[in-house]
Amino acid sequence: MNIFKGLLILGAMSLGAFAAPSLEVEEAILTDAPFVPPYISRKNSKKVVVKLECKEVDSEIASGVFYKYWTFGGKVPGKFIRIREGDDVEFHLSNSSESTVAHNIDLHAVTGPGGGAAATATQPGLTSVMNFKALNPGLYVYHCATPPVGLHIANGMYGLIFVQPKSNFNKVDKEFYLMQGDYYVKGASMEKGFQEFDMDKALDELPDYVFINGSFARHAAEPNQLKAKVGDTIRMFVGNGGPNLVSSFHVIGEIFDKVYIEGGSAINKNVQTTLIPAGGAAIVEFKVEVPGLYVFLDHSIFRAFHKGALGILKVEGSENKFVFGGRDLNKSSAKE
Repeated sequence: MNIFKGLLILGAMSLGAFAAPSLEVEEAILTDAPFVPPYISRKNSKKVVVKLECKEVDSEIASGVFYKYWTFGGKVPGKFIRIREGDDVEFHLSNSSESTVAHNIDLHAVTGPGGGAAATATQPGLTSVMNFKALNPGLYVYHCATPPVGLHIANGMYGLIFVQPKSNFNKVDKEFYLMQGDYYVKGASMEKGFQEFDMDKALDELPDYVFINGSFARHAAEPNQLKAKVGDTIRMFVGNGGPNLVSSFHVIGEIFDKVYIEGGSAINKNVQTTLIPAGGAAIVEFKVEVPGLYVFLDHSIFRAFHKGALGILKVEGSENKFVFGGRDLNKSSAKE
């Protein structure tokens, strides 16, 4: 018996020698739109701890118009999460004690039932923890999937998680986080006061507002315009929370050098406008070569200029007449 026990112990020690070493642990840096967590330079996988809290907050969505958003982290869209392909993720979802309903999270980056929705079902005042492996690189939407799912999404419960590829993904000068959503309220468009969600409009897919980053033309005026300099390479992580509309994302006066189609590995080049489905995403990259104000928008134009789906990228620096000469006053017939 003693010999048998000794063999078992030696066997266990031998197996232990081949066991995978425990991963170094780090807590994820989370950011609010339009900001993005830092580029991941490390070459090894880690155990990344992500902590996110569901909060229900009153917000001014347009001038004098207020709405109760349900959020991941206190703002719409939710926090940007950046991890690396191959990471192990320990995900903590808390639900504020002041919440009125239960919430959960479905991360499209998760391989597993419901994207983790059942594993993270969380009542007000509690925290749920789940684990998953980041198997597939790409840019993914996450959203609440508590029934009625459409209501939770329409109230603002969505964001982006980026699983940065192990290779072939370089640094750029500027990265921005943009996410579109459509909103349905009981009052008329731009009617002042506090507005409630309208289920009938949502079922008919007739939104009063379409926003990029949670409010009417949020990045159209100072101090909220996005900033860059001539010569910068720009990367925009663009998501569409929906719940209903497809986005036609475009930057007026720029051509996308690269588009990571639907946030995946396939790359298209020299693209004017890219489609982003509800519950989908894309990564667009371009270099700014002349200064000026560049409008980014949903090119379903009435949504942009009348429902709020636009913003401005402000580029400063020296003119480049070779690329863009501007108006030729010597040849223009219109009066100045």
